[in-house]
Amino acid sequence: MSAAEIHDLTHRNRLLIADFLDSLSPEEWRAPSLCAGWSVGTLAAHLLQPMTVSFARFFLTAMRHRGDTDRTVDDVARRLARRPREETLALLRRHAADRVSPPRVGPMGPFAETCVHLRDIARPLGAAVDVPREHWTLLLDHLASPGAAAALVPAGRLTGLRLEAADADWAAGSGSPVRGPVEALAMAVTGRAVALADLTGPGVEVLAKRMGAEAG
Repeated sequence: MSAAEIHDLTHRNRLLIADFLDSLSPEEWRAPSLCAGWSVGTLAAHLLQPMTVSFARFFLTAMRHRGDTDRTVDDVARRLARRPREETLALLRRHAADRVSPPRVGPMGPFAETCVHLRDIARPLGAAVDVPREHWTLLLDHLASPGAAAALVPAGRLTGLRLEAADADWAAGSGSPVRGPVEALAMAVTGRAVALADLTGPGVEVLAKRMGAEAG
């Protein structure tokens, strides 16, 4: 798939996310997401980072945090989240078509965020809203490839594992099987331990142990 086509999918997903966020109650906006320490509102604000935060601003923030990327991203997200909810939603829609291609991840990075972060918000709320299944298989193709960015899939996480979709004609890798819905596969591969409960196969325990070791 071309970069332009991936940008188009990202555009659609951003609008889907904005519409879903707009439907939430104030309590749901403040509820925890799957991103540790972030509320739904903070995660919504984080989605604006690639489009509204310049490299210079991000770099200066990183300098204050001695180059710690996680702390930098957290700082930026919390600052963006100070905006009123209505402004955050308006900006998400205004910038939905922006074509962002960050270093090392390219257009697949923002696309991955729209898929995964939508479910980071929806899963804790028990909401069924999701991107199309084809988006997950496209993302899984990337996640299971040698070129996957370490920010999405740390090196070695999928070594010796075979991922098998239960709801699509998709599989990748070799070794101990890990089987489940494409959404759960992608969420687990990108480090969401809650999705492991939706997977089966002897490779699930291996994947869980690796995720635990990385977190430790």
